[in-house]
Amino acid sequence: MSAPHRTPLSQVRGLGAARSGTSHFWQQRVTSVALISLSIAFVIIVLLLLGRTHAGVIQILGSPIVAILMLLFIFTTAYHMWLGMQEIIIDYIHDDWMKLMLLMTNTFFCCAVGLACTFAILKLSFTV
Repeated sequence: MSAPHRTPLSQVRGLGAARSGTSHFWQQRVTSVALISLSIAFVIIVLLLLGRTHAGVIQILGSPIVAILMLLFIFTTAYHMWLGMQEIIIDYIHDDWMKLMLLMTNTFFCCAVGLACTFAILKLSFTV
């Protein structure tokens, strides 16, 4: 019976029916901010690769600092993509069976893309 006496802020802090509150919102925003600097680094790395020979590209991408930046970019992008698509599926798909299948497909796709990119960077990094 104390619910009518609660302020709107205290109701929001109650975390709603799902008990997850705004965690997806904040995770999406944090990965967005992280991707700003990582995307700038990614574009600079790609620009450095333009006009290089195959050996030059492997040498640049095999550098530890470049490999770490690329891995951070891959992990953050894959996680950001997973969160964004998850929110879209939850918001706009109303059939429970279809929602479950799409959420599982989203998870598998994001993991596959992230692992493939990670494998490529690690292979380049450790074969130099």
